[in-house]
Amino acid sequence: MSQKIVSVEGRMPIQKYRPFEAIDLPDRKWPAARITKAPIWCSVDLRDGNQALIEPMGPARKRRMFEKLVQLGFKEIEVGFPAASQTDFDFCRSLIDEGMIPDDVTIQVLTQSRPELIQKTFDAVRGARRAIVHLYNSTSTVQRRVVFNMDRAGITEIAVAGAKLINELEKTVPETEIVKQYSPESFTQTEIDFAVEICEAVADVWQPTPERKVIFNLPATVEMATPNHYADQIEWFHRNFSRRDSIILSLHPHNDRGTGVAAAEMGVMAGADRIEGTLFGNGERTGNVCVVTLALNLFSQGVEPKLDFSDIQDVIRTVEYCNQLPVHPRHPYGGELVYTAFSGSHQDAIKKGFAALKTANSEVWDVPYLPIDPKDVGRNYEAVIRINSQSGKGGVAYVLLNDHGLDLPRPLQIEFSNVIQNVADSTGKEITPKQIWESFNAEYLDQDGRITLKQYRTVPDAHASEMRNMTAEILEDGAIRTIEGRGNGPVEAFMDALRKQCGIAMELIDYREHAIKSGADSSAVAYIQMRVPGGDTLYGVGIHSNIVTASL
Repeated sequence: MSQKIVSVEGRMPIQKYRPFEAIDLPDRKWPAARITKAPIWCSVDLRDGNQALIEPMGPARKRRMFEKLVQLGFKEIEVGFPAASQTDFDFCRSLIDEGMIPDDVTIQVLTQSRPELIQKTFDAVRGARRAIVHLYNSTSTVQRRVVFNMDRAGITEIAVAGAKLINELEKTVPETEIVKQYSPESFTQTEIDFAVEICEAVADVWQPTPERKVIFNLPATVEMATPNHYADQIEWFHRNFSRRDSIILSLHPHNDRGTGVAAAEMGVMAGADRIEGTLFGNGERTGNVCVVTLALNLFSQGVEPKLDFSDIQDVIRTVEYCNQLPVHPRHPYGGELVYTAFSGSHQDAIKKGFAALKTANSEVWDVPYLPIDPKDVGRNYEAVIRINSQSGKGGVAYVLLNDHGLDLPRPLQIEFSNVIQNVADSTGKEITPKQIWESFNAEYLDQDGRITLKQYRTVPDAHASEMRNMTAEILEDGAIRTIEGRGNGPVEAFMDALRKQCGIAMELIDYREHAIKSGADSSAVAYIQMRVPGGDTLYGVGIHSNIVTASL
């Protein structure tokens, strides 16, 4: 007896939570903006991504990740929190001392606004050609109340003191160009006017100019609202900061609500210049924003991403080795299953899309269900179609065409897909291309029936030039016999012989043929549809180097 379904309304304690407050920005501009160029990318895999690991990276994995980030095209890479971790300090020093940092790459290091940590941070970057010193302190209302027990002025003084110390220590590393960065941590939980106010106070210390900009980074340390709200916050800051032409406005989105990518894209539309994120979104809690997704989203719109993900599998191998975490099979662009289709209608549309693209001979990608060409990220088409109980004729036909060169007529696609459907239903599992071919071979090509054609000969009819006479040797029920027939071609003559001398009456409904290989090994396939007594129609398939033999 089935159990009654009961409404769940009221079971969860919604009274504990409050909705976010909207930003007063009635003339917001970002909804009409378009992203036409890539932002400045900064990878935080080696810091934010690393501190989120169950087992943080050791030196070997750190180095491999750094080398991969450089190879991908990142020009800014946060290498750690050297004042908080000896491992990070030693790694930073090894990159500098061993000359591992290319001239066009800038390392970034993070530090809280505490004097002893800032001092050690400068010890870590001493001797680098160029380094971003990333200063932060938390500014949110809840942390001011719960953690620091300070008002706005007290929190501002922490930031200003750190900024002043950085100015002083910058003079002690004349061989290193110091780029200054400040983050009001927990920006999304901070009153927007205070976020601007504290950044203005830091800017008063650093005195940025259009020629020597500083970075103000606005992190969604915890994603608290819908992505459009984050965009409103960014646009408000963008419009109200007094030295906008002298700063690089940076985003650091997390993914607590699952909308980190959307928030980052909308933030760029709202005026941001730069994004900090990680490969495949690894980070604390639900992760940081995924730079792979952001970059390939741009790529799919014809925008140069300035990062090279043409070998996505190699990137995945590196990330999984370094993070000791798997990339989800459904992760955008990189996941194992993102270029597959199980639905029959999807499979059919993809198959037709490939065919139309080939016919059009166009460089513009336009295939249903595939936003980019898999080969552009080093994947191939072999895995696009996979067959299970949800599949249809399109997927089965694609496998036979792609793997074996058989372009099945539509009625045959329908007939054979029913065979595969029965196999899928009985096993409940995915059907592999090998199983599809074995089933096709058993259904149409294995010659284990009542009659097997051994050899044949056709000659023109002496009384009608359009007719042909056939003599065929067949194996029927284990015995060799010769049959003869007459028709306007080999197929009809053979059918005439079978009808008159074997009692097999069939009507030809459709006949098609095509080559399946080229060159010395060329062969042909013939598809013949017959109507048998009782009105049923059946397909036969033959493959042979001789098209007449294939048809018979």
